[in-house]
Amino acid sequence: METAAHPTRRRFSLLPVLFLVFAVGAFELSSRLMEYVLEEFGPQAQQRLENWQRLQDLANNAPIDRQLKLVNSFFNRANFVSDIRHWGEEDYWATPVELLTTNGGDCEDFSIAKYLTLKSMGVPDAQMRIVYVKALELNQAHMVLAWYPEPDADPLILDNLINEIKPASQRTDLEPVYSFNGEGLWLNKSGGERERIGEADKLSRWQELNSRLSESLRP
Repeated sequence: METAAHPTRRRFSLLPVLFLVFAVGAFELSSRLMEYVLEEFGPQAQQRLENWQRLQDLANNAPIDRQLKLVNSFFNRANFVSDIRHWGEEDYWATPVELLTTNGGDCEDFSIAKYLTLKSMGVPDAQMRIVYVKALELNQAHMVLAWYPEPDADPLILDNLINEIKPASQRTDLEPVYSFNGEGLWLNKSGGERERIGEADKLSRWQELNSRLSESLRP
């Protein structure tokens, strides 16, 4: 079994600080990051980050349905790779930069990247939840992003398994277990009810991810 000393993780551990400024309304990729990615991962990796920045510019003022489609299809181009194979860990939640630079990740990485990108475009946090589900046909755990036009509405599901964005009511192959965003953590109950059970910081992987994002903002 691979360990935390996996080559891809080692290369990312050397990334300079100030990779990325991530804020509502915009994000900015630093020149230091782009130079490092070009040197360590090559021109195609650098191009994927540049395309991500262009996506932001293109979709920033677009209608929400257009933003959802563009962001979903953009990240779904990356390869699905298991955490143990890609990062040398059983469960690693990657940042969008890590996902795009290596052109691979698993369902958590896709969902997180879509969530953070849409949030940077100004989509309210309260309208989005990252949802841990059971994929019934695959009989395995899975993660998707849900967008709620209204708090109790049937949300639209952004999923790396399919490119089409469908309402949750049409995704009978998915069984929600819990969901979270930057504002809280909810447990899904029978009958479609959701019970708030605290803050998303209860999820250790979410804490670790946000810690890495915070590190990138240090001067």
